[in-house]
Amino acid sequence: MRLVALDGLAERIGLKRGQGAAEARAMCPSLDVIAADPAADQAFLEGLADWCDRYTPLVALDGKEGLFLDITGCAHLHGGEKALVNDVLSRLFSLGVEARATISSSAGLSWAVARYGNAAVIQAEDAERILAPLPVAALRLPAETTALLERVGLKQIGDLLEAPRAPLARRFGSLLLLRLDQARGQEDEPLSPRLPVPSFSSERRLAEPLQDEEHILELTRHLAKDLRSSLERHGEGGRLFELLLFRVDGRVFRVQAHAAAALNDVDRIAALFRERLQAIHDDLDAGYGFEILRLSVLRSERLDPAQQDFSGAPDESQPLAAFADKVAARFGPDSLMITTLAESHLPERAGGFAALRDVAALMDSSPTEEKTFPENRPLRIFAHPELVEATAEVPDGAPRSFNWRKTQYRVARAEGPERIAAEWWLDGEGHPTRDYFRVEDQEGRRFWLFREGLFGREVSSARWFMHGVFA
Repeated sequence: MRLVALDGLAERIGLKRGQGAAEARAMCPSLDVIAADPAADQAFLEGLADWCDRYTPLVALDGKEGLFLDITGCAHLHGGEKALVNDVLSRLFSLGVEARATISSSAGLSWAVARYGNAAVIQAEDAERILAPLPVAALRLPAETTALLERVGLKQIGDLLEAPRAPLARRFGSLLLLRLDQARGQEDEPLSPRLPVPSFSSERRLAEPLQDEEHILELTRHLAKDLRSSLERHGEGGRLFELLLFRVDGRVFRVQAHAAAALNDVDRIAALFRERLQAIHDDLDAGYGFEILRLSVLRSERLDPAQQDFSGAPDESQPLAAFADKVAARFGPDSLMITTLAESHLPERAGGFAALRDVAALMDSSPTEEKTFPENRPLRIFAHPELVEATAEVPDGAPRSFNWRKTQYRVARAEGPERIAAEWWLDGEGHPTRDYFRVEDQEGRRFWLFREGLFGREVSSARWFMHGVFA
């Protein structure tokens, strides 16, 4: 058993990560050791990342123990950079989280100072002066490279700043120079946000927390009005909306609502979230209330303005979209299904069902764009062909009788075969060639059967399957 994390007191005692637990107890008999839970640690870090969305939507995970926040254009909303970092640390402390934070013009510099320094806000002209006394471990280098640098006497970043770059690259690799340039702000280091950045957003910070669902819906309606102004200016309509509810104790609820067509109508947006909140009513624990509400558009499309009629009433030209939105918001996005056709030779793959996502595409489909479907297909095709026992006069001929679902049928008429080869570009070896027959029994019932495999070439004995029935 080894130590994987330490608190501040354990670090001051001299314990190290990776140290054996027995050795650590010998150094400190009163040591309190708790079993590590990496999954819980990751969930906690992601929860903190959700909490940090109150400051900026650009939040990225930094390994297993840190967060990057891109606050470009956001600091003035919180009284400046110094006020922002103080607010972050004080709020985290009130939640029982001890953290360190640094604001600078580069992610590498903030990472280094937050872990090995003590500055809160660093100006660009002070970067090298603050970096110089920090250990080389602050450059985020592999442990082997750090140990090699310390072995030759290069223990501080200041020892590297004035050293010739070419010998450093030859001796320690190009990664050392890259990390050094990133820490000095001379090399860009883009961050990858953990969640999609919204196209449009509207937010309210409340003096008194909200708990009542009706009050939340009313405030959501006001946020939708603000969003509508932004959407209209850009000629856009939202397809995916998200309501963020920041609870007082730090927990964040994300409520998403899909729209089947581009949407900027305030009433319909509010109706979407009314249905969503009713659907998740039991899972939405307001606790002591929500202090911040934010409504965002995660995905949008072009929405041209539609003319109203002479009565001044809105044009309800898409009642299907309104119905689909209401059903999907209450029962989930996969509650409404539509039939689809696919480019496949095999009948069971040629058709299926898909969730209704876009009503406009469904309404605008024209007959000229419809996919052709082979003639003489049964009204009902089984998703999985069912094995039958059949007899034929010749191996390659139509069946004369067959036993299906414990019932014997005698064939009076038969048409075929219709040969369908396997899709060799997908799984030609997994699906032998099929010969389909349309048969009618002595009582007039019609069936669609096929023989699997070419007799004598692909298989030595034929197998028959029932794949559909006619009216």
